[in-house]
Amino acid sequence: MADLDDLFAQIPVQDIANRLGADQGEVNNAIKTLVPALVGGLAENVESNEIDSTELESAVAEQGSSNLLDGGVQVDQVDEKQGDHIVSRIFGGNDSDAVASALAGGGAGGSDLIKRLLPILAPIVLAYIGKQLGQRGPAPAGTGAGTQAGAAGGGGLGDILGSILGGGAGVGGGGNNPLGSILGSVLGGGQNGGLGDILGGLLGGKK
Repeated sequence: MADLDDLFAQIPVQDIANRLGADQGEVNNAIKTLVPALVGGLAENVESNEIDSTELESAVAEQGSSNLLDGGVQVDQVDEKQGDHIVSRIFGGNDSDAVASALAGGGAGGSDLIKRLLPILAPIVLAYIGKQLGQRGPAPAGTGAGTQAGAAGGGGLGDILGSILGGGAGVGGGGNNPLGSILGSVLGGGQNGGLGDILGGLLGGKK
């Protein structure tokens, strides 16, 4: 079953820390916040009726068909330029610098470390989600797979994201905003100016 622990297990923390010349503990702590942020950002894109998420869904499918996760992630195989592009797609056109600055202000870690981690983590996260989506097979005829409505329905991208975030019934289930309820808890939960509010601002929601 797709969940955050399984996703975290795909990420070679020590190799990433070595590549960045950073402390492994700091890298691990930052990853524990950034991965839910990326998944939550994807979920918000799929859930929102104001955003055309078709391009993002295509990127998920493309990464899922790559061999990035096969035999374990090799950090040198990660395309950071592609990662920057993915970050921009997820966060409403904001680049890694802007996202890192916002997240650092919310307590997710140092801005420079976050900025360097985002383009590495984004392709891994999308590859994982794409693999999970591929394992579920094509959606039944008439469900509109590949569209916003289909993605948020059973067996679609929204369902995968909901499972990873712990919802288990699709992102839209229950009307809860995953950025507020899930991601806010990453930084201590419920606090004003938490991660959910920060990401909501990046995505063009309420500041």
